[in-house]
Amino acid sequence: MSELAVVNASPLICLTRAGLGYLIQHVSKTVVVPMSVSREILARGASDMTATFVADAPWLIQVEDPVIPPEILAWDLGQGESAVLAWALSNAGARAVIDDLQGRRCAEVLGIALRGTVGLILRARRLDVIPSARDALNRVRQAGLYLSDRICTEVLKEVGES
Repeated sequence: MSELAVVNASPLICLTRAGLGYLIQHVSKTVVVPMSVSREILARGASDMTATFVADAPWLIQVEDPVIPPEILAWDLGQGESAVLAWALSNAGARAVIDDLQGRRCAEVLGIALRGTVGLILRARRLDVIPSARDALNRVRQAGLYLSDRICTEVLKEVGES
């Protein structure tokens, strides 16, 4: 387990809407949420359960956005993705929790450790935090995360649920 992780809006939103927000705490001892990510969540509506989750989870730490370095700005990502990657880049050993494909590509180019929503589900299943990866994948899909049938099949094979 990484000592530090920084999470973007998409994993937070999909997992909390699926009733699985608690899985995020299994990625790291400390999980950071940049303010731009919090603002993005709030912009979706104050009644959104994700905003309440972020405010109430004692293991989620909200931080000011870091300065975005030019090598991240060049990717023209959203403000949240940029803040997550900049924070991870400036905190050695931190893992970015992000689903956005362009953001993931940027992280790979910059050597930033990554995990996405599917990776959190895999880890949780391997640690027996959840009894079924299949159920968790179905729940995040219903919550709005796009996952192809091919990806789901591969994930389920990895944890012996094929």
